[in-house]
Amino acid sequence: METEQFSGFGESIGASGKPAIIVVDFIKGFTDTNCPLGSDLDKEIDSTRQLLAAARQKDVPIIFTTVIYEPHFKDGAYFVEKIPALRCLTEESEWVEVDPRLERREQEEPLIVKKFASSFFGTSLQSILTYEKVETAIVVGCTTSGCVRATVVDAMQHGYKVLVPEDCVGDRSKKAHEANLYDMKTKYADVVRLESVLDYMNQLEGDTSHV
Repeated sequence: METEQFSGFGESIGASGKPAIIVVDFIKGFTDTNCPLGSDLDKEIDSTRQLLAAARQKDVPIIFTTVIYEPHFKDGAYFVEKIPALRCLTEESEWVEVDPRLERREQEEPLIVKKFASSFFGTSLQSILTYEKVETAIVVGCTTSGCVRATVVDAMQHGYKVLVPEDCVGDRSKKAHEANLYDMKTKYADVVRLESVLDYMNQLEGDTSHV
């Protein structure tokens, strides 16, 4: 990704300590074009599959998120009023299920239910990352301009180094995708290619569970 350069912005902070992968809202509702919320994210799903395979070999923690609302939608408040399409994300709907292509391991990989954009807001994500002694958050998922960006900003604000593999995040809007990758790279995270994250994974010790 080529971006303008401004003095004093966009320094690389790298990764250190124990990493974890936060898979933001790669659920059927966002990855199936038959859903009003969905878009074609096949390439991003395939890239994320590669990343998760490498992470599982190294026992890197993986946390998934989904969005589920109760029938009254009061738990979504004005967010649901602003985006009425979110009303399809109810407990009985298939749209809230993690995309099966990612092969989530239910006994090992937590699934966090959120109501708003950030994966940290009103959830147990911070507690899980603290318990796992994580220092670097690798954020993937959708959408780049919405829940991914909100999660990245909050991860940085909670004291984590943040990596965003640009091959593993997607958006229904190409312009929004590119603009938000640029903004995150400038201010909040290292936006990198998948290959560099895979190289980083390969350099990790075989078992990070007690790092």
